[in-house]
Amino acid sequence: MTARIPPTASRRGFILVAVLWILAALATLASIYSVYALNTASASRLPEERLKAEMAIRAGVELAAYQVMAAAQNETPGHGAFVAKLGDATIDVQYVSEGARVDLNSASPALLTGLFTSLGYDKAAESYAARIDGWRTEVAPNAPNKEAAVYKDASAPYPPRQGPFATTTELSLVLGIPPAAVARAMPYVTVYSGAAKVDVLDADPAILAALPDVSPDAVHNALVARAKTPVDKAALMVALGPAQAFATTEPNPSSRAKIVVTPRHGRSVQAEVVFRLDRQADKPFDILYWRDDFDAPF
Repeated sequence: MTARIPPTASRRGFILVAVLWILAALATLASIYSVYALNTASASRLPEERLKAEMAIRAGVELAAYQVMAAAQNETPGHGAFVAKLGDATIDVQYVSEGARVDLNSASPALLTGLFTSLGYDKAAESYAARIDGWRTEVAPNAPNKEAAVYKDASAPYPPRQGPFATTTELSLVLGIPPAAVARAMPYVTVYSGAAKVDVLDADPAILAALPDVSPDAVHNALVARAKTPVDKAALMVALGPAQAFATTEPNPSSRAKIVVTPRHGRSVQAEVVFRLDRQADKPFDILYWRDDFDAPF
């Protein structure tokens, strides 16, 4: 004999299964909503965190500009460092004169050659300098354009700019300079100083060694002279010998600040900002360049 399941029991079993399915569906929806809510909350905090980071970075720039401008014009500090607090964030600032770098638009081919020689590219240094000079040099209308012909013969997908470098990263577009040489040069070049000479009060030893006609002894003597307090600027220039034709101790209006913002809670943000002072204007400084790692690493 086959046992018969009462209709009532069958209906109860169906209802139980349906309820279980509904509960499972609700649990899934709750899980999805929870993830959505967390993501939405996280996204809503990003603009606020971004704003706080920018405010802290700007505060660091303003304080650096104030330190530079607080000194007499002929005693403008070429470098400095300090730590400040803004709310729950610590701001660590280091700044240095932009004149301590080699300006890609203003430096002579001889100084550019010296830079790449100092960086270890002595055999190709003169060629690199020639290509940089060709990239930035404007050609008169209807005049023979030898530099454009070089790019065309090399099947380059673009011609030379034949105007000032807009950014230092444009150096990677100059024909014949390998990526490794570009990366090696980047910490020592600028487009913001506007100076043909290098500020030897704050220049890196590699840039001092790049000065044309400089000897190793002259670099050593210059480093010794500028380590004294106060620095005897005249003695420093004399120590450089013939290379002083490419050197200056005059302050540059532009400085580069490296800033680290560390909040009490959350990750640190690093920034690099170039600012130019103008003591005569209503606005005491302009920001020429800004880069930070809030959204992506450098």
